[in-house]
Amino acid sequence: MGDPLLVLIILACVAVVVVLMLGLGGFAGGGDFNKKNSNKLMRYRIAAQFVAVVLIVIYVYLRQTGS
Repeated sequence: MGDPLLVLIILACVAVVVVLMLGLGGFAGGGDFNKKNSNKLMRYRIAAQFVAVVLIVIYVYLRQTGS
């Protein structure tokens, strides 16, 4: 695991899972937390997924070019 880009990819995927679990937990619990934070958590999840996908695409591209 010496590749720093791979570590960033793993951290980005973990961030996606954490934000997803927070959103699901808030949705399941309902109440005031869900009303205040559901849209914000969805935006954070989408942004984290975008970063993760971009990092994965960069990683695959660099692997194919031999860098």
